[in-house]
Amino acid sequence: MNKRIILLLFLFPFLVNAQTDVLVLKKRGMEVRTYTVGSELTMRTIYNQWFQGNITNMRNDSIFLNGLPFHYKEIAGIRRTHLNFGNTMVPSFMMVVGAGSFVLGAVNGLYRKDDAKDWYTTYGLISGGVLLVGGYLLTKTRVKTYRIGGKFTLDYLVIGGGPSSGPGSPDKRRPGGSAQ
Repeated sequence: MNKRIILLLFLFPFLVNAQTDVLVLKKRGMEVRTYTVGSELTMRTIYNQWFQGNITNMRNDSIFLNGLPFHYKEIAGIRRTHLNFGNTMVPSFMMVVGAGSFVLGAVNGLYRKDDAKDWYTTYGLISGGVLLVGGYLLTKTRVKTYRIGGKFTLDYLVIGGGPSSGPGSPDKRRPGGSAQ
């Protein structure tokens, strides 16, 4: 019984594909993000079309996004959506409080029958403005778009041997010849 288990453990690596190709997004040569099979990707093509989905397969310098093949050179941009409490709920709350302070100042001024120039204090104007602008700026951290070209590059790394590599494949060094 133990011999069968040991034999299975030795044969298991030959029965499965453990490594797939990798798509690497780099900024000035440094890795920013990697994408493999199963990764979610939102991309803009060179034809100015946006596609979103999961990478279902990667082979021969092609990425299959929900079954649709794209050559990695056709990707002109990648969008990353980063949603968390700090850039979804907090900015909305900040903008509501900032606008509320302006509305509250106006309502109080009307109620007290003050002149319009006396409705707001300097502190109220500064704090309301900072809350509005700060909340707006935090909403801009939700989405980051990387434009390919210039400082951002996209590299396709072949990790597992593909159909064009291995014994019996044409030799790239010899024009039209096979490896002999």
